[in-house]
Amino acid sequence: MSSDLKFTSEIKDKTAELYKKIEGTIPKIEWPTVAPYIYEINKLKKEKGVTILAHNYQAPEIYYGVADIVGDSLGLAIDGDKVKTDKILMCGVHFMAETAKIMSPEKKVILPDFSAGCSLAESITAEDVRKLKKDNPGIPVVTYVNTSADVKAETDICCTSANAVKIIESLNVDKVIFLPDEYLAKYVASKTDVKIISWKGKCEVHEQFTDTEIIELRKKYPNLKVVSHPECPPEVISASDYTGSTGSMINYVKNTDAKDIFLVTECSMSDNIQIENPNINFVKPCNLCPHMKKITLHGILKSLKGENNYIEIDKKIIQKARGAIEKMIAVGR
Repeated sequence: MSSDLKFTSEIKDKTAELYKKIEGTIPKIEWPTVAPYIYEINKLKKEKGVTILAHNYQAPEIYYGVADIVGDSLGLAIDGDKVKTDKILMCGVHFMAETAKIMSPEKKVILPDFSAGCSLAESITAEDVRKLKKDNPGIPVVTYVNTSADVKAETDICCTSANAVKIIESLNVDKVIFLPDEYLAKYVASKTDVKIISWKGKCEVHEQFTDTEIIELRKKYPNLKVVSHPECPPEVISASDYTGSTGSMINYVKNTDAKDIFLVTECSMSDNIQIENPNINFVKPCNLCPHMKKITLHGILKSLKGENNYIEIDKKIIQKARGAIEKMIAVGR
């Protein structure tokens, strides 16, 4: 990370405890180029009254270094609504910043890089949903939170990977349209008798994993526990010991006696969890999300200084999309 910022003795002292915590993920030689950004961001966010939210997939220097609140996309949006500052900076992808704006329409929501997208969110449009509803009249639409505000606005109720089955069964219907993740839809279909009409969206990170690599890793680590996200292909889920949302995966690690774990999800989440669980060996390979990695300390500092990159959503879209989210929250996580 190139920088004009200087690694002073004050910055070294102020960031020493943080580096001690995350030193396993950042080489010592790189810390002098990273620490000044962390120091400046933490100083500037207080001066400007900005709360920083960071998704579980953010790199450790962001997740532990500058974030005030960390979690999954919906949790961040809900918690963001509770903060006292009138500005939020989202360290995540575009749909997450939109969801935060939907839940906190009176707040200014900053996204450091508007090109930080999502293959799932971009796999479907509001027009696609309208056509599906026209082709399947009367069938309720359940939409994953990993979608744009426009898509959420066409939805009867939203869901997360953690509560998708609960949400679907709460509708007391025989059939639902479930959008947009094809693999999550298959996972949900295996857990309920409700017929699922799905879409062809996929997460470009999770779809890269294979059962073959799991089989090979088990040969090397006989006592390996494999923990996968339900956005993974069905054969990967079948080869896993446990499947759940990012929050459920974190709780599994906290409560397990396993010494070797393979988290079948985005790389940085393994790094972040390992910092809190140093006695566990987190087996890799893992896959990076190219969109999440567009959020950098340099970009965060730049957007804080410029107070730009605000998320703007039409008020009618906010109202309709918020209704779908609030219905989900009423059912429960």
